Amino acid sequence: MTSQPKGRPTYCTIDLAALRWNFNRVKKLVGPSVKVLSVVKANAYGHGAAACARALADAGSDAFGVATVEEAVELRRAGVEGPLLVLTAICLEQLDEFLNYALTPALSDLHTIASFEKLLQKRGAALKFHLKIDSGMGRLGLLHSAIDAWLPEVAKLKALRLEGMFSQLANSDGDADYSAEQVKNFRAAEERLRAAGLAPSELHLANSGGVIGVPDAHGTMVRPGIMLYGCCPGPALAEKADLKPVLAWYTRIMQVKELPAGASVGYGRTFAAKRKSRIAALPLGYADGYHRLLSNRGAVLVRGKRAPVAGRISMDLTMIDVTDIAGVTQGDEVVLIGRQGAENISADEVAGWAETISYEVLTSVSARVPRVHLNS
Repeated sequence: MTSQPKGRPTYCTIDLAALRWNFNRVKKLVGPSVKVLSVVKANAYGHGAAACARALADAGSDAFGVATVEEAVELRRAGVEGPLLVLTAICLEQLDEFLNYALTPALSDLHTIASFEKLLQKRGAALKFHLKIDSGMGRLGLLHSAIDAWLPEVAKLKALRLEGMFSQLANSDGDADYSAEQVKNFRAAEERLRAAGLAPSELHLANSGGVIGVPDAHGTMVRPGIMLYGCCPGPALAEKADLKPVLAWYTRIMQVKELPAGASVGYGRTFAAKRKSRIAALPLGYADGYHRLLSNRGAVLVRGKRAPVAGRISMDLTMIDVTDIAGVTQGDEVVLIGRQGAENISADEVAGWAETISYEVLTSVSARVPRVHLNS
């Protein structure tokens, strides 16, 4: 374990060497001619956006994807210089930020496109953008099947300059036939754009699942997200991906007490000791992002062994049963995600206990948990 930061002993380490390894796996899967847009939205999936973006830039990332203008501005102010595509929350009121910070909007509806075009022309300004096509995801984007209605509007743009076209795979880790249909729809839209005299240089459809399992979706650029951080979007793709986990989560035992058989632990008395038990308190809870659904389900590592969560997780405290682990004492290291000795608990395993996905587990680790970046 690395040296913990000062203060409360609950923190995460972020292994930037593992991040670079995962980026290089992406490059190996897509080949040297395909660009990589690294998705660092949501604070780089909870890993620290600025530090991760700098490490990915050093590894050769061609561009970066964020969800909001605010995330993009944060990266610019942190010194990240590569192209920044704002993927989701596009607001006309933030046009100044797009222009002042050289940001690229992802535009997905005719009303927003027309509004940006009008205001840019009024200012005598120009802005590159990426056009989002709905090839079968059913969320944002211009419907590929309605191209006759929207293509003439896109073709007449002047202040908005079409740099890229993209879409999102709905089930890249599980439904090969549907992914193939989306690739077909996307290519058909591309052909129509080119026939209309439009030639977007960046074509991107593949998310992490597409990078690993849908090579026909690679286009000129791919958009890996979760795989950069060492989690696979689907178990069937894990062996081919060969990824390394980037985040590990640590704390220390703050108190150990012996309870008699029959004693209860925590709110609601959902745990009752069936025997004389040793119960340890950990200084973290659901306010730190350790999901309440892990109550009486999850486990942590202490002295290289698994200790089950005992009782309900509260806002700032989690209790564990260390009865079967010899010698546990106050101050012992605890691993919530990561390796200790021969044992390992992955974000995917925690997600299974919490009935969710690794994406949510990682992005839920709250801001009050410090991130310690290693191997920069």
